[in-house]
Amino acid sequence: MTEVVSPALGSSSSPDSLDAVRVALERDAALTDAALDRLLPAEHGLHRRVMEAMRYAVFAGGKRLRPFLTLSTARLFKVPEARAVRAAAAIEALHTYSLVHDDLPCMDDDDLRRGRPTTHRQFDEATAVLAGDALLTHAFGILADPETHPSGEVRCELVARLAAAGGAEGMIGGQMMDMRAPDEAFGEAEIVLLQRMKTGALFEFSCEAGVILGGGSAEDRQRMRDYARDLGLAFQIADDLIDAVGSVDTAGKAVGKDQEQGKATLVSLHGVDGAREWAARLADQAAQGLAIYGAAADDLRALPSFLLDRAS
Repeated sequence: MTEVVSPALGSSSSPDSLDAVRVALERDAALTDAALDRLLPAEHGLHRRVMEAMRYAVFAGGKRLRPFLTLSTARLFKVPEARAVRAAAAIEALHTYSLVHDDLPCMDDDDLRRGRPTTHRQFDEATAVLAGDALLTHAFGILADPETHPSGEVRCELVARLAAAGGAEGMIGGQMMDMRAPDEAFGEAEIVLLQRMKTGALFEFSCEAGVILGGGSAEDRQRMRDYARDLGLAFQIADDLIDAVGSVDTAGKAVGKDQEQGKATLVSLHGVDGAREWAARLADQAAQGLAIYGAAADDLRALPSFLLDRAS
């Protein structure tokens, strides 16, 4: 379980730094979208419907948070942008596949995603399954291409780490726990493990990918994983707060589902105020862990606090 050691309850980030990270997120989202537009297959042929669904899902909006983590970390290690943005696009493709499948009736059964119909509602369930499958496999194809990095060893490391983050010991395992959660008496340790696997594993890879591309040290990789672990749990607490006290209009998706399903969360265990305080401590701890990188990591340090104030 993530250990919280910082006594601070608020953010150490200034309004200027929060504005800067907002601008940086928009910049990197545009870079990622342009890369995805180039890398996703164009709609053509008798099978064009699946490509249309892939693009519908990918270009539904969103903060492109995971690509931002990869691009920001890559900059710390002087990775050429053309390489880093390919890894960022691969991560977003895999993340989008997970959203498409999570929204299906056999999973979370959601009708809205980012304020518009989910992929299976816009198309149909079978097409949504195929579009998700195609995005998943395409992500690994992007990483394996020599344009991502000239070293086959580096590309294999990226593929292996993303497979681990997205597989049964990572995101998929966390989703399995999440499906069982309404029927289980999960306590704090189990909930933190669920969130670390379902959300945090891909955050960890997103941060580590930039270090791998840049040839950083084992200590750098561990430092970025620690940052991502704190960030991921803070992000998930904020997400649970949105579900508990948010509205459909601001969230862009259904809210109140955790309580309706009887699912324990850190908000239900600690209350709204307790959960907010825990998330703030995690945000401060994540920021403090990057002090060694100086001003070059300012955006990454400001990001956790920025995310705590989100409404969607």
